[in-house]
Amino acid sequence: MKQANSYIFDTHAHYDDPAFAGEVDAIVGRFTEAGVGCAVNVASTLPSISECIALAAAYPVFYAAAGVHPSECGELTEDDAELIGAALRQPKTVAVGEIGLDYHWETPSRDLQKEWFIRQLGLARRYDRPVIIHSRDAAADTMEILRQYGPQPAAGGPPAGVIHCYSYSPEQAEEYCSMGWMIGVGGVVTFKNARRLKETVIRLPADRIVLETDCPYMAPEPHRGERNSSLYLPLVVQAVAELKGMAPEEVIARTCENAKRLYRLP
Repeated sequence: MKQANSYIFDTHAHYDDPAFAGEVDAIVGRFTEAGVGCAVNVASTLPSISECIALAAAYPVFYAAAGVHPSECGELTEDDAELIGAALRQPKTVAVGEIGLDYHWETPSRDLQKEWFIRQLGLARRYDRPVIIHSRDAAADTMEILRQYGPQPAAGGPPAGVIHCYSYSPEQAEEYCSMGWMIGVGGVVTFKNARRLKETVIRLPADRIVLETDCPYMAPEPHRGERNSSLYLPLVVQAVAELKGMAPEEVIARTCENAKRLYRLP
């Protein structure tokens, strides 16, 4: 049975994306009918930080995260780091992100990505914020950097952050969980070929999973290839429920509580 004050919580969205131009009002207006109660808009570039903060100010259902994606860190300066820090002082900015490593592309250089990953992890420690991690084709380096420079949550304390759009092995997911991290699960879990992610969801404890869209990307089946939005999250809930042997209402309640703990919300 659905618990009081629980709802589908989209822990990772990009409603600042041009794909939603002129349509955010209409989508948010349908959140209630879809069972969605909250979404965090996650920055990826410097300009998107202010856009995410503006969305959080305009809509009660939105929060913001401030950070620069590894593919966008090539031109960052120390002044830019101060801008990110200022954004983290805003009342509805709940996390640093999305930050990390992306070795799928050859630029920026791996060394530069690591430098700004570590620099932004320092901001997370300075402002006591959880971290949203982007990691693509960089499993070993991501783990090494998070062990050395990432938040180190106390036993029973709030999570260190979330490994967004998780794509590595179930064993590594369990290792992240032991280190105090959440695992982000979105539309990919509905794909027929998502064997590793499905196995990860089966093996993880329910208190380590949060739901996300990464919208406008990663729409679940049967909408794969379309513009994604939080309105499709009930399909992700259903997939997780089937894999975990749980009722959809229980998945909603557990992942909502997890997201609130992650972002330190009442």
